[in-house]
Amino acid sequence: MDTLLEARHVSYSYHSLSGETPALSDISFSVEEGSFLALVGPSGCGKSTLLSLLAALMEPESGTITIQGRPASEYRGKIGYMLQKDHLFEWRTIWKNVTLGLEIQKRMTRENLARTEQMMRDYGLWEFRDARPSELSGGMRQRAALIRTLAPDPGLLLLDEPFSALDYQTRLNVCDDVCQIIKKERKTAILVTHDLSEAISAADRVLVLGRRPARIRLDLPLSFADSSLTPMERRQAPEFREYFNLIWKELNADEDRDRN
Repeated sequence: MDTLLEARHVSYSYHSLSGETPALSDISFSVEEGSFLALVGPSGCGKSTLLSLLAALMEPESGTITIQGRPASEYRGKIGYMLQKDHLFEWRTIWKNVTLGLEIQKRMTRENLARTEQMMRDYGLWEFRDARPSELSGGMRQRAALIRTLAPDPGLLLLDEPFSALDYQTRLNVCDDVCQIIKKERKTAILVTHDLSEAISAADRVLVLGRRPARIRLDLPLSFADSSLTPMERRQAPEFREYFNLIWKELNADEDRDRN
């Protein structure tokens, strides 16, 4: 597979009147086209900051981020960003919500609308196209938010804790649905999550970040004997526990050193 995204020696600090707060230090990694990468790390270590840099919403203080060999800022219009909440507008129907990105970008072409309609049909939302967001369950709303993100056909999908607002059972089901949709649509995705089980069940590879200022502590490719497993099924696979224990040990290495 070809490399889609490459971060080289990226560092970033927040500045205020009280001083400088380093967030990221010397982050380097690449992402292959069609792959699914998960970012995990302690709370406040800079995961969402890194995602904002990858989306070209902010510029690194040092280092570079390139997408298809060009600065990330030149690729901004082809990046889809899915947030923690669905942010569906109650005064718009579900169809009007999922086509909002196309409307804003003035890309309401027959081809784009047909593709969006097909996703609505494929993923069980077409019969609710005229409903309002309040009439849908949390899982259905999140599926609608994903279709809205996919409608402009982004080359890179960034997911910032997209299931964290859901209850546990719904979160498991929606993660299963969303990850299968992403793989079926053959999108390159980067997921930020606090949930190690979620990262292992969804991703092809996990980057473990250390405490702030974050550095990459572990770059772990994931491989399951049965490559056709859904995220839910992965949780029952024997490899799952091994990966969980490995990541857990790495995340707690700093605390163990502090106690000693």
